[in-house]
Amino acid sequence: PSRTFHGNNRLLTSQIISHYESINRCKKELPEYFNFASDVLDEWARLEKDGRKAATPAFWWVSGEGEEVQWSFEELGCLSRKAANVLSELCGLHRGDRAIAVVPRVPEWWLLSVACMRAGIVLIPGTSQLTAKDIWYRLQASQAKCLISSAPLAAALEAVLPGSPFLKSKLLVGPGSRAGWLNLRELL
Repeated sequence: PSRTFHGNNRLLTSQIISHYESINRCKKELPEYFNFASDVLDEWARLEKDGRKAATPAFWWVSGEGEEVQWSFEELGCLSRKAANVLSELCGLHRGDRAIAVVPRVPEWWLLSVACMRAGIVLIPGTSQLTAKDIWYRLQASQAKCLISSAPLAAALEAVLPGSPFLKSKLLVGPGSRAGWLNLRELL
């Protein structure tokens, strides 16, 4: 029996299972290259724009204080392209480079996840509970070229940054500024 996911009657469980079973049985060809940002998000934005898909939020975030951020597929696509440009052009990252994000789960965390997918940058997520020693180890082991953090967390991270020879850039998300750090909000 099929049932709907999240009230969307176009996405039936049996259809999804059938699709993946056909891939597993080699009845559907897998693309040589797949990029979630361009192949899924941009396609959904196009379908909404053409009126072939009902407009629904691609992203909806609510903070503990009740602040809401809501992006359509088109807005998420546009913002993620801008963020990918910031990472590529201003942070100097290329396809395959690694970036460590020590950021609370704010909207920019998801935006940067999509931007990294779009640009082919490997995002290494880190929790705000990591110690300076944990961050230093991750920077060395991953050879990350960019560190992404919020202003309050950046102060604690700066102690380990001089010992990281691979680090090229530091990017802040959210409000605030620090010397030597780029601010994503300002750059977008």
